[in-house]
Amino acid sequence: MTHEICPLLLCGGSGTRLWPLSRKSYPKQFAPLIGEESLFQASARRLSGPGFAAPMVITGSDFRFIVIEQLAALEIMPSTILIEPAARNTAPAICAAALALDARAPGALMLVAPADHVIPDDVRFRAAVQAAAPAAASGQLVTFGICPDRAETGYGWLELTQPADPEFTPTPQPLGGFVEKPDARTAAALLAGGRHLWNAGIFLFSTTTILEAFRTHAPDILAGAEASFQASTLDLGFTRLAQEPWQALEDISIDYAVMERAQNLAVVPYGGVWSDLGGWEAVWRESGPDDKGLVTTGPATAIDCTNSLLRAESPDQHLVGIGLEDIIAVAMPDAVLVAHRDRAQDVKLAVQTLKSVGVAQAETLPRDYRPWGWYESLVLGPRFQVKRIVVNPGGALSLQSHHHRAEHWIVVEGTARVTIDDKVQLVSENQSVYIPLGAVHRMENPGKVPMVLIEVQTGAYLGEDDITRYDDVYARGQGAKG
Repeated sequence: MTHEICPLLLCGGSGTRLWPLSRKSYPKQFAPLIGEESLFQASARRLSGPGFAAPMVITGSDFRFIVIEQLAALEIMPSTILIEPAARNTAPAICAAALALDARAPGALMLVAPADHVIPDDVRFRAAVQAAAPAAASGQLVTFGICPDRAETGYGWLELTQPADPEFTPTPQPLGGFVEKPDARTAAALLAGGRHLWNAGIFLFSTTTILEAFRTHAPDILAGAEASFQASTLDLGFTRLAQEPWQALEDISIDYAVMERAQNLAVVPYGGVWSDLGGWEAVWRESGPDDKGLVTTGPATAIDCTNSLLRAESPDQHLVGIGLEDIIAVAMPDAVLVAHRDRAQDVKLAVQTLKSVGVAQAETLPRDYRPWGWYESLVLGPRFQVKRIVVNPGGALSLQSHHHRAEHWIVVEGTARVTIDDKVQLVSENQSVYIPLGAVHRMENPGKVPMVLIEVQTGAYLGEDDITRYDDVYARGQGAKG
């Protein structure tokens, strides 16, 4: 019997260990780290098709339109997108999602999966999920354990009640317990013992079972999540959880809040390839190094290098490594990381250091994503700035004015519909328009292809907060940008 399963994609992480590619403004799940699709898109595609209902997503407000855009590119329509007012770890997120799903489909099976994992064998993983479904339907909290191939200290481990069979057949069995991230000696012993799996942080259970588990083991989280969900509001199709009760929730993982306290636990072994891409060492490993241990991505050239990762993200720069051994080198237009592979997990320390001294690159990318598209700054001077702006088909910036700057717009691709005070006009390729200081204006893309323009700003102050907003199709307030 095939059970219909509702996937929940957890999409709120910041991914600091993959800096400078992954940053707070655009974390790793939205980037194409492995292959052409983003990790989020690959996860959504993997958990779609026969046997799966339309996915749910829980994410932060800043990422809600990125989620919609990336799902639309796959022609996947989500059932619900929940907006967290603040990051509170996995327990509150899963509880809120279970409440939302149970409200429309009582007792439904919910598969909880982080949106930033790499699982290349979609067919094998779907089969493991279906093998777990009867146990979940019968009231078990099912977790998935990954067949370990090394003494990994960066993951938690799961203890089996009996040794896994050599084929790692995805058969549910009682879970013996959880093991915290071990030191190297303990990890080697766990690997040799044959009775432990990596904890993937992927779960399957019915909404009835998980809500009862919260009621028993974490009633405060259930009460707070319920209050937040009951007071939630619809915002352009998103379900925005209420801020006040959500802010009071404990920041805690589902493992600590529920799983490590529950008795009705089962584990399904998974023998396929899996990675949480928790750092650049994992990206190197999952990218398939050649016979010299090399991985090059983008405009990058390696000369006499071994066991290294060279990755360049901009077509306007070329990364060259000479005589490198065991080195991670990642070049972005505004930041470059060079680290020994043994220190790959310490990249988060670089982010903390940069934040402490106010370096913008710690958290933000040069490309700034907006509901209507994106922009990037090309040149910035004392009293001028040049930007490239890309507006998606049907996209529209807010009706706005500025107190301190004037703007020139030059369309280089597509056609823009431009409003300046009472005048509305179409501006085509190679045409330009001037927006005087203080003029009420708006830019829209009425076409079916992305519209690209160059914006030249001039004035005494060029900050993004110099904006008075009069109307916005995305229902953003005065404090929002773009």
